Amino acid sequence: MVAEVTSTLAANGTRTVLIGAETGTLEQLGAVQVLALSDPRWVGMAWRAVQHGEVAGVWAEGGRGLARSVREVALRLRLAKLVWLDAEGGLRREGGGRLSHIDRASLSRVLAETHARADLLHEIGEMVDGGLPSVAICTSESLADELFTYAGAGTLFTRNRYIDVRSLALDEFDQAQDLIARGVAEGYLVARNEAQVDAVLANAFGVFVEARYLAGIGALIPHAGARAGELGSLYTLTRFAGGGVGSHLVAHACAEATRRGLVYVYACTTEPRVARFFEANGFGRVGHDAIPAEKWRGYPASRRAAVACFRRNL
Repeated sequence: MVAEVTSTLAANGTRTVLIGAETGTLEQLGAVQVLALSDPRWVGMAWRAVQHGEVAGVWAEGGRGLARSVREVALRLRLAKLVWLDAEGGLRREGGGRLSHIDRASLSRVLAETHARADLLHEIGEMVDGGLPSVAICTSESLADELFTYAGAGTLFTRNRYIDVRSLALDEFDQAQDLIARGVAEGYLVARNEAQVDAVLANAFGVFVEARYLAGIGALIPHAGARAGELGSLYTLTRFAGGGVGSHLVAHACAEATRRGLVYVYACTTEPRVARFFEANGFGRVGHDAIPAEKWRGYPASRRAAVACFRRNL
């Protein structure tokens, strides 16, 4: 699985460095060149390897400590992302659920308690403090999910959890469209045709964690004649649950609606959990006739029969 992932990364032009304690394993996982960390030339040699599209391997010789060696390599090369492969996978909550995202303050609290992987977590803390944007722990079997899906498969460590909400840049539309499709597949969002998706993207905004990680999206779709706006295609990633991502999206939409002179914002859902979310964020349940009639043109009849509407006056 790891060799397949490294091959995919290399084919996509992603510069990849494997770090391990055994040269044979590094070669099996796709490293074309294996460099000894004790060789004073290893940095330049790694650069030349990835320049040629090869996967570079860095061998952490015995006695150095693998986690410490990984930290040294990651910080020296200023890697954009590090994934630590561990048979146990990411960290777990006391109840057994996955801890999908941990910031530095939360990591410090974990380290204050007795933890079976305290040495590794300490090194991860040092990497984050040293400027590494993110570190993740997952199993080798779930590496592709961790790297190539929005939800991830392990635990992601970042320095902070600060939230920024802003309009999407053109290069972020692909991610937004993927999240919309994911929400439709899971039944949280209504399916939209191409023109409707374009209207959503034209009015879309996202929540970003540390200004890097897209944690959720939404759109304020205006009904100019009714001086109303729909909060549509609202979707958040569970990886960043607990950070108030959805509430940040609602607050941004209401502030923007107020700026535009709209009278109210509304939202529709068929999911009881989402309905409770809207009620907790100041929306009241209303009938279908309390929102613009334009909303129902071409709307699937079966979904309309099941959909609940919520309105927040500004």
